[in-house]
Amino acid sequence: MRDFLPADKARRERVLAVIRERYRAHGFDEIETPVVEEYARLHAGIGGDNEKLAFTVLKRGLDADGIRAAADDPAALSDLGLRYDLTVPLARFYASHRAELPTVFRAIQIAPVWRAERPQKGRYRQFVQCDIDIIGDASARAEAELVTASLDTLDALGLEGGWLRINDRRLLDWMLDSFGFTAEERPGVLITIDKLDKIGPEGVAEELRSRGAADSAVDAFAAFLRRPRTLQHLPFGEAHVRAELPEGAPDEVVAHLVGIGAAVAAARHSDEKDAADVPLRYDPFLVRGMGYYTGTIFELAHPSVDYSLGGGGRYDGMIGRFLGQEVPAVGFSFGFERLVELVDLPTDAAASAVVLVHDRDVPVVELLALKADLLAEGSRVRLEQRTKNLKALLERSAADGYTAFATVAAGQARDALELKPLS
Repeated sequence: MRDFLPADKARRERVLAVIRERYRAHGFDEIETPVVEEYARLHAGIGGDNEKLAFTVLKRGLDADGIRAAADDPAALSDLGLRYDLTVPLARFYASHRAELPTVFRAIQIAPVWRAERPQKGRYRQFVQCDIDIIGDASARAEAELVTASLDTLDALGLEGGWLRINDRRLLDWMLDSFGFTAEERPGVLITIDKLDKIGPEGVAEELRSRGAADSAVDAFAAFLRRPRTLQHLPFGEAHVRAELPEGAPDEVVAHLVGIGAAVAAARHSDEKDAADVPLRYDPFLVRGMGYYTGTIFELAHPSVDYSLGGGGRYDGMIGRFLGQEVPAVGFSFGFERLVELVDLPTDAAASAVVLVHDRDVPVVELLALKADLLAEGSRVRLEQRTKNLKALLERSAADGYTAFATVAAGQARDALELKPLS
């Protein structure tokens, strides 16, 4: 959990302002949920490994004897916990307020979440997530809206050239079934497949055997990984998707993915651009670990880094656990802490931010009158008493985003102030 100095905080807020503005432009509305949720909801088996990282809140009023008595029962010790993502709170929010929301609800959530991570570079115990979700639309339009809004936001942040790896958990499950992996084996198989980029096909096959998977299934999978994929150069579309899968992939799911690609192409390209260059890359081995994904899944990539900048997917089963009836839902989340390190947005050059460097003997009534005049003109104003090291004072002010300064002596009028740029 980190502190942020003024310049860092201002930089983060500029990035967040762009994200909010672009998402709102695409028709999403911002909501806010509490930082805590009920313990039972956070540990309902839908948050994957993140549930193990949840910070819990000790029940109020427990004394030492009560804590000892409940030591072996987490639910008896805690009834609340800090949210570890924004999707579980959104599902609860929608179930609570459905009657007040549109049939298809497009939500923005930008807020901190907490996980008991082992801190390291790019991984923190408190971090900001930037989520957009569409609830109530089961069609490919929902995924296409998320993809286009997210890519448009990435462009607005000066990170053009991003793309999304995309897959569908239904296709992944079908493929594993076709190789002969049982439903009981699937969780462990998915964990191993998720390492394909790191350990390669041979490493995957070896680990699957060590997990006790059937030899026939592992052999079939290994043979599939070794085949030449001659159609990888094709644009995103049906031929591309089918070329990456065994024969007989379910038509409905393939059509859903192809429909997303067609909609994104229509939204992203004009006559002046290459309409074949859709920013989607089909990856039949993309897994994403969250247990609540039921369909399309995607991860955001950018050529400047070798890690994802965000991801998401369809989680049609989650809201039904709170509402008692199935409601389609799909969402995307920026990894803000990773993203913000790559973005270099300029400060608003048109905004005037002035430091008034005053002598010790200038009466406070004069200083505040000058400050009020500048504020009325639309400037941001800071008062600083002159120091021996004026250069250091001005450098610090420039680092904090101030663009000009003026020196103030006793009795100085507003029209006598000489504003000088801070460089």
